[in-house]
Amino acid sequence: MGLKRQKIAKKTISFYKYNFSFREPFQILFDGTFCQAALTNKIQIKEQMPKYLMGEVQLCTTSCALKELETLGKDLYGAKLILQRFQTRRCPHFKEPVPASECLLSMLGETNPHNYFVATQDRSLTDGLKKIPGVPLLYIILNTIVLDKPCQTSLDHVRAVQLGELVSPAQQQSIRSLKEVQGIDQKDGERRGKKRKRKQSNPNPLSCLKKKKKGGPTPPKTKTEKRKRVRNKKPRTEGGGVSAPAVTHA
Repeated sequence: MGLKRQKIAKKTISFYKYNFSFREPFQILFDGTFCQAALTNKIQIKEQMPKYLMGEVQLCTTSCALKELETLGKDLYGAKLILQRFQTRRCPHFKEPVPASECLLSMLGETNPHNYFVATQDRSLTDGLKKIPGVPLLYIILNTIVLDKPCQTSLDHVRAVQLGELVSPAQQQSIRSLKEVQGIDQKDGERRGKKRKRKQSNPNPLSCLKKKKKGGPTPPKTKTEKRKRVRNKKPRTEGGGVSAPAVTHA
């Protein structure tokens, strides 16, 4: 593996890690066209893919991709055997299978929330994936696995996030985790946002009474009240008589 190709792949992986929160193990969705190209060029996917991406990987496919290889006949029997060894991710077309290109596009949606890599040789599928931000594309060229450089849609998305026009997936995840830790629910936030109307209540009847004046004149006494007499007590002598007043001599 060339050092220059490894260096370019490392730079591209860092771009998706930093801007779209890609983490190991990297999930890679395969279709039959990539497996057929790997078989033709004698590429061992399970051995070479982790080395090229410099990390742990999970090789995945869908039931629609397997069904498509079955319908194409014996020419793609070897590719079918390779694809059967990968993990099968559940897609919404279990009862009515669709072409692999359509199925993989539906798995990614508009924002690739599960952070899938996509390995394909299908040009129409590649054109559709380049309209979705944050989708790393893998293909085979000249007997080697190549990780395509970020598409213009991904670059525009990152630029919009840096300018503050959008919220990055990493920021969205941190906001969700903070809400879970603090126990904040979206419905509770909406309820708190609405102002409660106060009910109109009648005034307190006690507050309507006139206040009594303080410091008013005291009411006059009635005739029936008896006045207490104050008697002056005269001092008595030891004999029981009244003591005479003392005479002073000039």
